[in-house]
Amino acid sequence: MARKHSKHGLADAPPVEDEVMPAAAPCWLCGRPIGKTIVWHHPVPKSRGGRDVVPMHPICQQTVTANFTNSELERHGMDVEGLLANPAIRKFVYWVAKKDPDFTATITRKQR
Repeated sequence: MARKHSKHGLADAPPVEDEVMPAAAPCWLCGRPIGKTIVWHHPVPKSRGGRDVVPMHPICQQTVTANFTNSELERHGMDVEGLLANPAIRKFVYWVAKKDPDFTATITRKQR
């Protein structure tokens, strides 16, 4: 015969209130709030020994990988100010600042 209640008494537990989701960390590159899609980006590429990850918008992550090689990203490390010193990145961040957190667009890859 099947039990109506768990033998651990979970049926008698008080109802759990809706948990408040913690505020998502802002995007590592542009500082805007994160939308529905979060990309966990390795500022130092995994191929170069990077272990840390940071939250980013997909469009911001695409822009970083389109404008920097793995060697350049390794040199900059976790220093976002070093990336923002690049005029193309600075221009992108200024442009995307007024966009919706879920905004997306195609990124033109840098010719190498």
